[in-house]
Amino acid sequence: MGRRFLLRRTFARVALRAARWKTVGQVPSRGILVGAPHTSNWDWVLTMLLAWDSSVQIRLLVKQSFFKGPLGVLMRATGAVALDRDNPGATIRALLADAASDETFLLGLAAEGTRGRADYWKSGFYRISRQTGIPVTLAFVDAPSRTVGWGPTFELSGDVVADMDRVRAFYADKTGIHPELATEPRLREERA
Repeated sequence: MGRRFLLRRTFARVALRAARWKTVGQVPSRGILVGAPHTSNWDWVLTMLLAWDSSVQIRLLVKQSFFKGPLGVLMRATGAVALDRDNPGATIRALLADAASDETFLLGLAAEGTRGRADYWKSGFYRISRQTGIPVTLAFVDAPSRTVGWGPTFELSGDVVADMDRVRAFYADKTGIHPELATEPRLREERA
C-alpha cells in the first residue's frame, strides 16, 4: 500500500471515529457503485471517507458546477470526475475506456441524481453496468445508525423490475441525513 493510501486511511479512520460514524461491508475490486440515499452534500464526504478507509480510489461522478474555484482543486484531488449533465456521453466514454484497461475500477454515481426528492432515479448506473458487464455495488449512508458502507455486489439480469426489486429491498431500511429528500429507488424503464 502506498504512502498516500496509508495517510488517507489513517485520516479517514480518525475523522469517522471523531464523528461517531462507522464503515461496514466488503469493498469490490470492480463495480458501478450506486450511492443512496443521497440527501445531503455530506454524503460525498462520507463516501470519500469510506473509500479512503478501504484504501480504494473511486471515480465519483459529480456535477460540473462543483469544479469551479478552490472546491474544484479539492474535487479533482479526491478523484471526483466532472459530469456535464447536458452532455454526459464524452465523460462516460472516457471512463469506460479506463474500465476496459484498469484491473480495479470503481465508478460511483448518486442514482437519485439530486439531493432533493424526485420521481425516479437516473438509470445511468443500470445502462453502464449492462453495457460493460461490470457488476453493480450498492453503497449506502444510514444516518440513524451512523453507518456508511458497501452493500452487495451483483450482476444485473436485464429484467429491470426484478433488478430494481433487489435494489429496493436493500435500501428499504437505509435512511439519509435528510430523509424527507430521499427518492424511492425506481427507474422510468420499469414502466415499459
